[in-house]
Amino acid sequence: MDASSIPEQLPRTITSRCCIVGGGPAGMMLGYLLGRAGVDTIVLEKHADFFRDFRGDTVHPSTLQVMDELGLIDGFLKLPHQRLQKMDGKFGSATIRIADLSRLKAKYPFIVFMPQWDFLNFLRESGQRFPSLRVMMNAEATDLIRSGETVIGVKADTPDGPVEIRADLTIGCDGRHSVVRQCAGLDVEEIGAPMDVLWFRAGKRADEDQNVFARIDPGKMMVTFDRGDYWQCAYVIAKNQYDAVKARGLDALRDDIVAMAPVLKPGMSDVRSWDDVKLLTVAINRLRRWALPGLLCIGDAAHAMSPVGGVGVNLAVQDAVATANLLAEKLADGCPSEQELDAVRRRREFPVRMTQALQVVVQNNVISVALKPGGQPFKPPLPVRLINAIPWLQGVTARFVGLGARPEHVRSPDGRSA
Repeated sequence: MDASSIPEQLPRTITSRCCIVGGGPAGMMLGYLLGRAGVDTIVLEKHADFFRDFRGDTVHPSTLQVMDELGLIDGFLKLPHQRLQKMDGKFGSATIRIADLSRLKAKYPFIVFMPQWDFLNFLRESGQRFPSLRVMMNAEATDLIRSGETVIGVKADTPDGPVEIRADLTIGCDGRHSVVRQCAGLDVEEIGAPMDVLWFRAGKRADEDQNVFARIDPGKMMVTFDRGDYWQCAYVIAKNQYDAVKARGLDALRDDIVAMAPVLKPGMSDVRSWDDVKLLTVAINRLRRWALPGLLCIGDAAHAMSPVGGVGVNLAVQDAVATANLLAEKLADGCPSEQELDAVRRRREFPVRMTQALQVVVQNNVISVALKPGGQPFKPPLPVRLINAIPWLQGVTARFVGLGARPEHVRSPDGRSA
């Protein structure tokens, strides 16, 4: 039979009140909250599982508070994790305290380090109790479905063939390279970043324990996270300089890293090839408009954050909580109006803009200066020295990192108690 005569496989159709595209922190938390509220919800995740090399492995105090409000915190903290309260930076030979989370007036005054796949799996498994929540793995969104100017669903590819999800509301939670955002034609405001990050891990002895979080030497910068049996490392390089770093060779990179952090020397044998080093292209941007009729974007799909402060996951979760608070009850009657959808942007734009502004300040006054070639010793800026000298200021920086500008609390309904 001629291939052209074979009928194209017709997509099957699924209907849902809400279709969430992307099973990251924003998508899985929002799916859990809407499922809990009794809203018929489907989450599309393009991968077969969550087991990937995520960069965002931090769970902040405000997210821990959300887990507490949902009654999930005890089970969550039983998962393997590490905790961080005090964050120190080493500027040449000087060690400076950057933040002290023990000063927070929070129920959980610490940051949890946990593989993001454990966090996402926990939300998925916890959400299985809600009959109104479905999570489709291996379902990759490819396009939006429209009726006139209104988005009425998503087209997706699955191992069983194409599928169309017809939904009153489609929510893009599919990250900084959002297909939903691209298909919607939403305008992105690029803010920029002067650096990229090389992401790798180095083995660690059980008796090694350091509070040093960031290290800055002339022309070099690195951040390390204690992950129990290994160090997770983020080596900061100037924007678009990855090829130049590779040209110097892996041995030169390892030597630079060990010179900055001798504690990593035994574990650098884990970095055997460039395959063990992942490039994270840093971007800061945000949408000017988060919503269209029948469509909303949140999380990284609405605002990509710099790694400064490690706050991306926290902001995504806060977006999800705010979205459920504002829209869960309205979804019972169909799709919220465009003005009601835009209420999410109006609620979340202030903390996004403030966080990005502070990240830009750090980029311009610390990171850009630290990465300048020339070998001049890096002197910590006056504000950093003041933070080290005045302990209560360490609580201010801890609030920025741990709680953010506008922490959200769960106000969405619990359909189980209805």
